[in-house]
Amino acid sequence: MPHGFRCILLTETPGTQAMKRNTSPPELSIIVPVLNESALLPALFQTIAGQERTAIELIICDGGSADGSADLARGLGDEAGFRVIVTSCERGRGRQLNAGAALSSAPTLLFLHADSRFAGCLALRTALDLLAGTAADRGHDRVAGRFPLRFVRSSTEPSLPYYYYECKARLDRPGCIHGDQGLMLRTAFFLDTGPFEPYPPMLAETRFADTVRHSGEWLLFPVEIFTSARRFESEGLHGRQALNAIIMNAAAIGWKDFFQKFSLIYTDNDGNGRPVTATVLRAIRGLVAALPARERLSLWYATGGYVLANAWQVPFFLDTRRNFRRGLPAGNCNHPLLDLHDRHLARLLSHGPGRMLAAALAWLWFQATSRCADALFRKRG
Repeated sequence: MPHGFRCILLTETPGTQAMKRNTSPPELSIIVPVLNESALLPALFQTIAGQERTAIELIICDGGSADGSADLARGLGDEAGFRVIVTSCERGRGRQLNAGAALSSAPTLLFLHADSRFAGCLALRTALDLLAGTAADRGHDRVAGRFPLRFVRSSTEPSLPYYYYECKARLDRPGCIHGDQGLMLRTAFFLDTGPFEPYPPMLAETRFADTVRHSGEWLLFPVEIFTSARRFESEGLHGRQALNAIIMNAAAIGWKDFFQKFSLIYTDNDGNGRPVTATVLRAIRGLVAALPARERLSLWYATGGYVLANAWQVPFFLDTRRNFRRGLPAGNCNHPLLDLHDRHLARLLSHGPGRMLAAALAWLWFQATSRCADALFRKRG
């Protein structure tokens, strides 16, 4: 196991199992954490099998699935034309990703989600060549890449919110690169930069992406990756993104009580058929209200700083809406309002009164959002 990795393999035989079909040394290790993903695994194996001109090993890191995901992966691996390793590991996205990296034998890693699909048969070959070429041009391996994101939805109607998030995922800004884009980098760079932080588990890949930005460079590959919008559609896009914004803010301001209280934020339901977003947003309101007045004010003031740091999303949304109405493809657009913000407005807003105003607006938004969650909680209850 490489230095710096701390993971717990719960089983090695048969929990860790390799099925070899292609005996050539792999040039890419694809690491996929799973937890009760048996419905998605056949399509995952299919999209990987469809990749051409790339020697692949697939490492499935099961976090204790109760739906037979690990056994299904072993069975699919028996029929695969590439090397497959199935391992059982302590639950938690960061821990599972680290466990997979520790088992890899390829010089390049791709951390992938189980619901990801590639747009073309040469997606991985194209990405590997661009990564290698850029590293050669730079004279070092401190380069990582991710794929442009495209959501797979049940509806074919154009959607501004989904278009916005697809455009945002193409930006190289803090908090914009996530695991559903696929994260590819050389193993040597990962050993220098990693491992993934195990806590909080829902931010393992986002925090790692920001670490890479500070110590290296992110590329955007020219081939799209498709990811399922299942969670957004089942829980509601706006509610889920509101919860995601609160999670990101809690991490940025160091609100440890939040993560201690809501360690199961990404559980699908609360056991009563209510979406977790409604349950958690309602509980967060109670947690904030229980704070002493001084701590509550400090929390909102810190939140104001986080909001100011992300104020660029307002002009970016306005640019995105204009491009959406014009029918422009995501990622191939100009952003004049965002450019104006970056050049002038960001500096004008960076002061104490601006932070207090941002805190007040965040408080109003939170009150409205949590009250909507209350209404949904009662309706579903």
